[in-house]
Amino acid sequence: MGEQPIFSTRAHVFQIDPNTKKNWVPTSKHAVTVSYFYDSTRNVYRIISLDGSKAIINSTITPNMTFTKTSQKFGQWADSRANTVYGLGFSSEHHLSKFAEKFQEFKEAARLAKEKSQEKMELTSTPSQESAGGDLQSPLTPESINGTDDERTPDVTQNAEPRAEPTQNALPFSHSAAISKHWEAELATLKGNNAKLTAALLESTANVKQWKQQLAAYQEEAERLHKRVTELECVSSQANAVHTHKSELNQTIQELEETLKVKEEEIERLKQEIDNARELQEQRDSLTQKLQEVEIRNKDLEGQLSDLEQRLEKSQNEQEAFRNNLKTLLEILDGKIFELSELRDNLAKLLECS
Repeated sequence: MGEQPIFSTRAHVFQIDPNTKKNWVPTSKHAVTVSYFYDSTRNVYRIISLDGSKAIINSTITPNMTFTKTSQKFGQWADSRANTVYGLGFSSEHHLSKFAEKFQEFKEAARLAKEKSQEKMELTSTPSQESAGGDLQSPLTPESINGTDDERTPDVTQNAEPRAEPTQNALPFSHSAAISKHWEAELATLKGNNAKLTAALLESTANVKQWKQQLAAYQEEAERLHKRVTELECVSSQANAVHTHKSELNQTIQELEETLKVKEEEIERLKQEIDNARELQEQRDSLTQKLQEVEIRNKDLEGQLSDLEQRLEKSQNEQEAFRNNLKTLLEILDGKIFELSELRDNLAKLLECS
């Protein structure tokens, strides 16, 4: 019984400026806990946030509410009952999306609960409307609704049946047969209406029991809240020490938030460096692959160069051998030419002598 928290998150709380209706006014100096509560006795969903002992959000979710994301980390909704607009600033887009999903989920649950409540009210009121169209003009009175089943059922019977007696006694005896049939039919109608009224009264009794149970639950909740208020009043006597401790905690929280901000910036820088390192790694892998291809091609070229060197050396050896052969031939030719020259000189001398 009573309200229970079903989802909680942390956010900075704002309210729209009631004068300008444009600017946001922060209602918390730092991030506070914002929770969804469900009241099982009334079937109601609420958004509640406390800053110390002060309630800075107390908004009942209705089917016509809408939660709007105005940025990646900020969302808002209007509460017509509180005549204000609430705004929440989250630390990340994930927390904002989660809160918006829960808002839509509980809004739909509130709509279904409202429809079921309306259907139940229509079913409760239908037998009374049907019985009102019969011959009985006032079948349900405040006394009969608040009474018990034993008290109500006889009253309806007594109100229904005696209506036929005065008219029946006033008619002449000669028409008694026709009138008997008429009053028998009317009596049957009255019995049917009486049965409908009895069913309606039984259902009303069940509703009264349920309302009494709900009232008892509300009384228990009121007592619990009264005890809680008493405890808070006792705690408020130590307000000075708590205020000092709260100031220290707020200062510590501010320092931690600044440190967290620095860490987040450092994380962003490290992420950027990681991205750059990944790009460099990809470039290195690409260059390594190209280097391997170049090395393979270099090995092929070295093999070709070695083959060419061997062929060149072989060609040089063949040229050297050819030169040696040519020198030998030139020497032989020179000897032959010298011999031919001597032979010519000898022949010339012979010609001169002859």
